[in-house]
This record gives sequence, C-alpha cells and structure tokens, in this order.
Amino acid sequence: MKMELITALIAFAFASSITPGPNNLMLMTSGANFGFRRTIPHMLGVGIGFVILAIAVGAGLAQVFERFPVTHAALKIGCTLYMLWLAWKIAHAAAPGEKDASARPMTFLQAAAFQWINPKAWAMALTAITAYAAPAGGFDAVVAVALVFGAVNLPSISTWTLVGQGLRHWLNDRANLRRFNWTMAALLIASLWPLVMS
Repeated sequence: MKMELITALIAFAFASSITPGPNNLMLMTSGANFGFRRTIPHMLGVGIGFVILAIAVGAGLAQVFERFPVTHAALKIGCTLYMLWLAWKIAHAAAPGEKDASARPMTFLQAAAFQWINPKAWAMALTAITAYAAPAGGFDAVVAVALVFGAVNLPSISTWTLVGQGLRHWLNDRANLRRFNWTMAALLIASLWPLVMS
C-alpha cells in the first residue's frame, strides 16, 4: 500500500473514530458511570470488534446484503431495537457512586458484537474497505486497512471514556446526572437517523 494512501487512511480513521457516534456516546457514558479502568474491556471490544467487521466486509460480507436485501432490512430492525433499549438503559443509569447490582459496563464480547449492528461502524467499514483496500487490491490490503484503522481507533475512542470519567464528580449531583443521561440517550437515538432514513 502506497504511503499517501496510508496517510489518507489514517486521517479518515481518525476523523471517523473521534466524531460522535453510538460507540463514543456509550463509552463516554460508561466512563462517567464506571470509570476508565472498568471501561477498558468495552473499549477493546469496540476496537477489535471493528477490525473483525472490516475484515469480514472486505472478505465479501457486503455482497450478501446486495444479494439478499432482506438480511440488510433485518439488521436495520435489530439495530434500531437494540439501540432504543440501550438508550433506555442509559437514561435510567444510577449515579457513579451509587451501588446498583444490575449496573455493569459493557463487556468485551458485548462491545465486539455491537459493532455488527452499529450503523456508524458499518458505514466506516464499507468506506474504508472501498476507498483504501480496493485500490491496493487483495485480501492483504483488506487486513492492512482494518489493522491501521484499529490502531487509530482505540486511542480515539479512549478519549471519550476519559471525558466521561472527568464528568464523574459533576454527575454526583442528581439533576446533573439526569440531564447527562437523558442527553446521552437522546443523542444515541439521534445517531439512528441515518440508518432509519437509508
């Protein structure tokens, strides 16, 4: 892969990873509610899960959706329902210092699996593979694009967790917590707009 293509890929990976989306909103919420250390499995699940998704897309998974449109429709419905459930959970999350036996950060496997129904992750994977792996050609290029993306993605999403952790003290006030949780839930639902409109 040519150096100018790698540079462009890094810039794209950074811009698409650092901007708001379902993963980043959930990581910020997790950082606020559980702290950075307890959110590490969630962050690793996002990063590694995305790499696996990008490789699968490059290996031909996108062609399945083209050939069988019902699979794409089913994915959209499942994604929408799951994201609405997550928004409800976020809106009703307890304060960081409160003990809630049922409240836990997302696990590595949950976060990795979430990439498969995350509309922004699909858009990022399809764009990255089409724009950066296709010109180089071959499965090696697909893997290279996915790995470069993963290397850029993890530090970018970690920033959102750190921001969330920085808000922990402020969120001990119930009114602030309620506003924060409902805002994050609303933003998560708003991030579904491109999926619903496509």
